[in-house]
Amino acid sequence: MTDSVPVQPTKHTVVVPSSIDMVTLLGPGDEHLAMIERSFDAEVHVRGNRISLTGEPAEIAMAERLLDELVTIIRTGQGVTAEIVERVMTMLRSSTTERPADVLSQNILSNRGRSIRPKTVNQKRYVDAIDEHTITFGIGPAGTGKTYLAMAKAVQALQAKAVTRIILTRPAVEAGERLGYLPGTLSEKIDPYLRPLYDALHDMIDPETIPKLLAAGTIEVAPLAYMRGRTLNDAFIILDEAQNTSPEQMKMFLTRLGFGSKIVVTGDVTQVDLPKGTKSGLRVVEDILDGVDDLSFNRLGSADVVRHRLVGKIVAAYDQHDADRESRLQREQGQPAQPASSGDRS
Repeated sequence: MTDSVPVQPTKHTVVVPSSIDMVTLLGPGDEHLAMIERSFDAEVHVRGNRISLTGEPAEIAMAERLLDELVTIIRTGQGVTAEIVERVMTMLRSSTTERPADVLSQNILSNRGRSIRPKTVNQKRYVDAIDEHTITFGIGPAGTGKTYLAMAKAVQALQAKAVTRIILTRPAVEAGERLGYLPGTLSEKIDPYLRPLYDALHDMIDPETIPKLLAAGTIEVAPLAYMRGRTLNDAFIILDEAQNTSPEQMKMFLTRLGFGSKIVVTGDVTQVDLPKGTKSGLRVVEDILDGVDDLSFNRLGSADVVRHRLVGKIVAAYDQHDADRESRLQREQGQPAQPASSGDRS
């Protein structure tokens, strides 16, 4: 048995185009530069617009790709933050074929100087699926942007006059039979369950115009029960918290689809609040609709969480806990453990 020959370090120099602001590229106080050194185990030296990289060839090649992606993002007019640098590095180390710059530069909606864009590969695939299909399902844990991105696409469609109205709905399952005992009018009772949808709207539309759009019926925010018996034409319809629908409610909702409309259904199958013994419509719908054309199922996971970094770690820890528990139960019952599924299915 012979000893392996150590890989000799490689040195390469990247010349950044003179049109690129080096402070934007390297970050305030060279923050991005420090991230590159830590992440790629490389020595990095900067002189003017020349960046010298020394380290293992594979790591140096990856660092060069990172710099190239960041330069491309800057050229689109988008700023570069530590979060963007981290997301580019994550994508480069994954097996995805999409260019990080293409993912992070896809602008869905701009409002008051703020742009809404996908931040992960799965988010981009989800957004693309909404464009390409009449009915799209976005399934994933909290913080993966499934509802937020769907609402951005709805506002985009309204602004482009692709639809004449937006309908946002979710089941008020948490209230259950106790809804009638709450004080106030029906609207006041239901409002807490619809508040997250209003909050997202305020990020995407000038707040002073929202009451006018609601009064005119251009935007409708209503509980799922209000959808029964209707046919919704020329509308962008979003069903949020769909894990809290029964199979009968899910069928009722999907069959509201009218001409010129799109439907997006979002939910988290690990957070079902239905009474015991009631199946979740979101859990069974994929088996029922498998093979139906013009319909897409998209899954997002802990890697797609775009809230605080700790949220992604919490989601991943719960996923691992659930997988370990399932494996343990199967061993106790003498069944072979099932491998965890991953990736999107369209």
